[in-house]
Amino acid sequence: MDASAVSVEERLFSLVLALLASEQGLGKAEILSTVQGYRQRYVLGGNNASLERQFERDKDDIRELGIPLETLDSPERPGDTQAARYRIPKALYELPADITFSSEEITLLGLAAAVWREGSLSEDSRRAITKLRSLGIDTDDAVIGYAPRLRVREAAFTPLTQALDRHQRVRFLYLKPGQKKPLLRTVEPRALVVHEGRWHLTAFDQRARAPRTFLLSRIVGAVEVVAGAPFEVPGPGQAENSLAELERVWQGNVATLRVLAGSDAELRLAKRPGSTTTRTGEADMWEYAVHFTDLDIFADELSGFGPEVLVLSPAPLRQAVRHRLIQVRELHAGAGA
Repeated sequence: MDASAVSVEERLFSLVLALLASEQGLGKAEILSTVQGYRQRYVLGGNNASLERQFERDKDDIRELGIPLETLDSPERPGDTQAARYRIPKALYELPADITFSSEEITLLGLAAAVWREGSLSEDSRRAITKLRSLGIDTDDAVIGYAPRLRVREAAFTPLTQALDRHQRVRFLYLKPGQKKPLLRTVEPRALVVHEGRWHLTAFDQRARAPRTFLLSRIVGAVEVVAGAPFEVPGPGQAENSLAELERVWQGNVATLRVLAGSDAELRLAKRPGSTTTRTGEADMWEYAVHFTDLDIFADELSGFGPEVLVLSPAPLRQAVRHRLIQVRELHAGAGA
């Protein structure tokens, strides 16, 4: 296996298991040549300096988890790290007897770790996952399909998180649907929240002189910090207020759809929160009332179902879906010409 394919948490987990399994401890060469995540890069008799530095960082990470990693000096060569041995005493590592987890708590711990597996929070999450797994805590396979999908893939997330923590103004190019060119926005970040599985930035837009909400997926290019003194945050509860506003928009937007029974569209739309259904006069059609937050995102989703969905209302959503379907038809007609 390529070393790059071994995740950080897998390497740390393998190291913890190896050090737990050896009462006498393991030497550095033994660790680097045998433990998953190191052995793939180990060169017998060669230069392993970078790998040794990685091992030193991993030791610090493991100790930050509260795991008692011990260093045993060689009696013949005290102070020589090449001759030292490393171990984790089981008696000091195991959970106290009075601490137990129910199956529900174990499931929630595992899901919480899975949520923060990527993006700028990945280091904390990897440590959490390593700690949970090395303690023998694992999630129930039956709930794997219900793991929250909060993957931080947008490049804007990390710089926005840092700016939010430091109260720094930022600027970025933002492309709204229908615009030919992105516009430069300068904002004071207030909160980063997830709504309907997508990251949103709530910020005070200096050009509009008012609060605005931005989808991270629509930020184009790099997020730049604006020089100057940190701004003052209005007060606590910014994330809660942002989510409440997004919820208000979601509650106010309701689409009426006619959906083909037994189709992929019905399967997916029926699972959306708040959706309701009624029978129509046609045996193979159902009528759905579905909430949505962003018209363009929802139009993209509905147009992907093709003839399985007919939008009855609202008119702007119906028009947006129709426009997308016409574009697809014209694109295919041009390709066949």
